[in-house]
Amino acid sequence: MPSERAVRTVAALLALAGIGVATYIAVAEAGGGAPQCFAGGHGCQVVTDSSYSQLAGINVAVLGIAGYVLLLLCALAGGDLARVAGISIAIVGFGYSAYLTYVELFVIDAICQWCVASAVLMTLLLVANLARAFGYLGTGLMRADRGPTADHV
Repeated sequence: MPSERAVRTVAALLALAGIGVATYIAVAEAGGGAPQCFAGGHGCQVVTDSSYSQLAGINVAVLGIAGYVLLLLCALAGGDLARVAGISIAIVGFGYSAYLTYVELFVIDAICQWCVASAVLMTLLLVANLARAFGYLGTGLMRADRGPTADHV
């Protein structure tokens, strides 16, 4: 098992990449367009124009930015609270990404490459946060014989 610091570093880098992807999508949509698809086609435009690109009047990409920022903060913080918050946010983000991917495939019938990239990043963040939670949950507690553990960084 890699050190918690290594897992946190990977999670932070993934969250930063997610912030970048979600910000690009949000900026492209705010400008009245859609993110540019690398392989051509109009999948990103179709997804952006669908009613599923908004949740309660809020652009889904903006919600993604918020989620990735929260995951970044959890990765930067040590301790059990950050571990539990990270896994909780990652589960919600993964679930919503899975739902949106289903909608793209079976309802909208169009794929946005940037949305797929975001879903992959969220899946990797779930894996990283699972590893952190299962590998280190409870290790940040005080131990009477040694004081704080070395993993509590």
